[in-house]
Formats: sequence, structure tokens, C-alpha cells
Amino acid sequence: MLHKYRKTALIEAEQVLGRAEAEHYQLALSWDPMSLDCGEPWFPENGGTGYLNTKEGPMRVHKGDYIATGVDGEHWAIDKDIFERTYERCD
Repeated sequence: MLHKYRKTALIEAEQVLGRAEAEHYQLALSWDPMSLDCGEPWFPENGGTGYLNTKEGPMRVHKGDYIATGVDGEHWAIDKDIFERTYERCD
């Protein structure tokens, strides 16, 4: 039987708007899966796509997306539209 579930853990999130967030999360311009080097830094003001290193591998990040931090300190990217429909600010 199908059931409904609500997330109970709080997360911290920050919107990627500029250089400060890109540097903090070490967003990369490209990602080479064969290398431990994440490549050149990516900055939102230059447009295009950046990459965030996560436990599951690299995730694409665009200007305006959110980077969430989970209860164990892990990071993941969330599309701006999905984030704003799914999460509610509580501080």
C-alpha cells in the first residue's frame, strides 16, 4: 500500500548567486571522473554550469540553485524551482 511521508530533518541551504558561494563549495567548471582534481573553479557570473562534488559523484549547479547541507554534513544541489516548492524557511 502506498503511504505519504514528510521529511523530518532540518537542512541548511544556501543559494548560489556569486563568487562567495562558488568558492565556499569549491564548484568546478568541469569534472574529470578519472582524476581527483576537480578542475578550474566555476563562478556563476560567468554563466554555464558548475559541478559540486557530492558523496554520489559530481552534481550540476546553475546560478540560482541551492546547495543543501544534510544532518551528516553532506552537500547536494537542488534546482531553484524544486527547492522553492519543497522547502520552507524556518529561521
